[in-house]
Amino acid sequence: MAPSSPTSPRTGRPLTVQLSLSPPDGTTRYVDQVVEGAPTDVAFRFFSWRAALFGGYDVFHVHWPEFLVRDPQPVKAFLQRLSLRVLLLLLRVRRVPIVRTLHNLRPHESGHVAETRVLDALDRRTAAFIKLNPTTPLPPSASNSAEVVTIPHGHYRGRFRSDAQPVPGRILHFGLIRRYKGVETLLGVFRSLEDPGLQLRIVGRPSDGLGEVIEREQAYDARVSSVLRFVQDAELVDEVGHAELVVLPYREMHNSGAILVALSLNRPVLVPSSPANAVLAEEVGPGWVHQYEGELTTEILGGTLDDLRARPRTEPPRLDGRDWMTIGAATSGVYRRALARSRPARADAAALEPVR
Repeated sequence: MAPSSPTSPRTGRPLTVQLSLSPPDGTTRYVDQVVEGAPTDVAFRFFSWRAALFGGYDVFHVHWPEFLVRDPQPVKAFLQRLSLRVLLLLLRVRRVPIVRTLHNLRPHESGHVAETRVLDALDRRTAAFIKLNPTTPLPPSASNSAEVVTIPHGHYRGRFRSDAQPVPGRILHFGLIRRYKGVETLLGVFRSLEDPGLQLRIVGRPSDGLGEVIEREQAYDARVSSVLRFVQDAELVDEVGHAELVVLPYREMHNSGAILVALSLNRPVLVPSSPANAVLAEEVGPGWVHQYEGELTTEILGGTLDDLRARPRTEPPRLDGRDWMTIGAATSGVYRRALARSRPARADAAALEPVR
């Protein structure tokens, strides 16, 4: 449930929201901020199929819907798809609206055709879509009657603090290390930069055999070092704090929590050009979000470092309106409007208890 806060506004009767996310686990995840920033009259329930199918709640809020129906075992994946079909029917009968946050343009790994069909059905039933930036398109199967609102991803300034000074020449890549994030490209480009004063630091848990790729590069180039495991918040903050430049050469980048972590700790980032990154660069001010077209090259990486040193930043990144209290209040408004459209005769009854 959302923790109490004397400054959280009350916006009406208590509201119960079933999330598609698991509970906070002591590490910093998107769900932590969603819960902590919510008004005091919004309570959250975390996901299990039992809770979603049999629990009582007012709104179902979906994040990364593909995770609801994916499992390496085909039988379990089939049962999860079937469970989602049943859940959609129950939500319709109970008049419980669905709210979905659009984190990605599409899943990073493509799924089974049966998965696509059931996720399209979920989108058709979704009453409100929350975009994290204004450039996000709606899913093709979205209903024309759905509300669409932009509520930006929050910053981490209250959660992450660092007094660390950047190490000249240290380039950092961090987060879950997956192929679409371009770490192999970064390794190849860095190898071609012969400056002995540069360091490449890679921090995060690898998948898809990338750990072995990084370790081989470390054996070849002593300037490369890594921490190939999940790191706790304090360690991550220290790693980001010591970076001169954070490089995230994703093959496709739309919304990225890693960018917000770096900017919250006043560290510049180098990222591929995209409509979303262009909007962010304009928002935070000059010198913080450096973009490149096409593939990352030695000229781009070296030139960005030269530019950082030639034009030091005098103001921190502007992240106004990205505090989680503001985001929580805006999200609560989406919940209530969706509920009012779904159950108009009941949503305005101040004393009404959540549906059971």
